[in-house]
Amino acid sequence: MRNMNLRAATACALGVASFFLFSGVMGGLHGGQALAIDLGGLAKKAAGAGGNAARDKAVKDVNAKLLAEGRKNQCAFKSDSDELAPGCDKKVKSLAGTLVEVKKKLKLAGVTDFKFEVSGHTDSSGKPEHNKELSGKRAAVMVRELVARGIAPSEIVSVGMGADRPVVSPDNTPAKKAKNRRYEIQVRF
Repeated sequence: MRNMNLRAATACALGVASFFLFSGVMGGLHGGQALAIDLGGLAKKAAGAGGNAARDKAVKDVNAKLLAEGRKNQCAFKSDSDELAPGCDKKVKSLAGTLVEVKKKLKLAGVTDFKFEVSGHTDSSGKPEHNKELSGKRAAVMVRELVARGIAPSEIVSVGMGADRPVVSPDNTPAKKAKNRRYEIQVRF
């Protein structure tokens, strides 16, 4: 009986000591207030982190797909102009189909608050201000073409980058310049 009482007293003392130790340490860290641990909040954060990882992967995958499709379906523009060269209709139609497909994939991944961004790029020839303006006009033309093929105007924007983000540097040959004259489509938030 005495051993049982001793064990019970020891367990009780350890429990009380642990409580005061925990409260004292945590109380010292939090201005003397008892610390409440919100396990439900931690679980939600963990679930959200998993959801963000899935969202981030979906966005990364679709942006890679959009870059590849954009490269495959590049439309040419007349020299120093925002006028499309002949033969672009099939390419723009293919790009529009890709955007519709990507939108569905993003929706399934829970990504809804985004826009497609068409960025226009030039080579390094000419003045930077002119290149920025020209690349913006070319990106806007691509947006108009994609909207004409069913992409909602509220879901797509254009931006001119000029020669600020070259694919090839330096672009000191006609072939390298041609690689830098392009547009890209990406998902942006």
